Amino acid sequence: MREHIESRMKAYFEVHKHNWEDWRWQLSHSITELSTVESLLDITFDPKERKLMEQTLEKFPLSITPYYLSLIQRDDYANDPIFRQALPSPRELQVQREDLQDPLAEEIDSPVSGVTHRYPDRVLLNVNGTCAMYCRHCTRKRKVGEVDHIPEREELLEGVEYIRRTPAIRDVLLSGGDPFLLPDERLDWILAQISSISHVEVIRIGTRTPVVLPCRITDGLTRILRKYQPIWVNTHFNHPREFTPSSKAAIRKLADGGIPLGNQSVLLAGINDCPRIIKRLVHLLVKNRVRPYYLYQCDLSEGLEHFRTPIGKGIEIMEYLVGHTSGFARPTFVVDAPGGGGKIPLMPNYIISWSGNKVVLRNYEGVITTYQEPANYRTVECNDDCDQCTLPLKLDKAMETQNQGITQLLADYDDTISFTPENNERMKKRDRWGDQES
Repeated sequence: MREHIESRMKAYFEVHKHNWEDWRWQLSHSITELSTVESLLDITFDPKERKLMEQTLEKFPLSITPYYLSLIQRDDYANDPIFRQALPSPRELQVQREDLQDPLAEEIDSPVSGVTHRYPDRVLLNVNGTCAMYCRHCTRKRKVGEVDHIPEREELLEGVEYIRRTPAIRDVLLSGGDPFLLPDERLDWILAQISSISHVEVIRIGTRTPVVLPCRITDGLTRILRKYQPIWVNTHFNHPREFTPSSKAAIRKLADGGIPLGNQSVLLAGINDCPRIIKRLVHLLVKNRVRPYYLYQCDLSEGLEHFRTPIGKGIEIMEYLVGHTSGFARPTFVVDAPGGGGKIPLMPNYIISWSGNKVVLRNYEGVITTYQEPANYRTVECNDDCDQCTLPLKLDKAMETQNQGITQLLADYDDTISFTPENNERMKKRDRWGDQES
């Protein structure tokens, strides 16, 4: 079936194999009209359905590479996981009260243009506003349809200089858009700039090109990445059907080039919200030398309500994976907290109860067991002075950031005993009583 559609596309575009495998040709022939989709897939949308789809495109435009469109199985296109990720649904216009334009508060946590700095030791640097495809489930859906934006060098240098003068940053994530849609020369220049910063230990790149534009992974691109190790590349496979000879070849080229690979999937209703699908997906990932990294709960972005599942579905999937497949094949299921709270990992509960001496646990089979706590463990009190620590491993320097959240409550050297929400009614009463006494 796929060979039939690919042949039909090549005839439609009058394209030869060497053009089909040219990433620039693929981008220049991106499909942006429903009529082209109908012609290439040899289907006809219901007139009422088509009108609603056109209305959706007025807000959230369409763009698909010919390669990715060729993966759709047209005999059941409405239920096809590729179709649902790439083609518009009228349900995208059903905005709920809890939906947000910027659910992760990326624009608020931005000290300078193009930088999101949320976690103490790492930042996101937006190096490109262009994507190979407009994914219908994109968390940055608010930006879809804007004029494609590639930051000028001056704007990028502003972000680089922020990183340079912030020594706590050890990890830089290049994102966008898709960094791999930049020309090789521009990507080379960006990597050189960041690699020159002494306190940056690792560079990560987020890309979906191995999935939707695998021919972008060229020998030239791989050579550039090898110059700036350690570089980690995270890609975005959501369904086993996205593994093709072309996508496998792209991954193999990166892996053979010494680039560690991870994958970030999004849990999507009607696409991959099935334990068996996710299990098959993670098995294909590790078979192709990609470590499953995250399984994301779908964000509260406008237009994504129909993609969201209950969090319980993700817990069910993790329950299905634990004990039934290798530990390194299991992603971490996370909710990216609305409002910029960051990623919160979620797992089934394996602790049933505990006392001062024992912990009662269950395993994936339901077997209940106990773990005996040590009788003579002596807590090593920490005063945050690593230079004077008696543990065998001495750190080269203490952390440059202060403990926050639960780690602050657990720290031996911190006197904080509780955190209280700002608008706590009990605290307000105390304030009022204090005013009356005075």
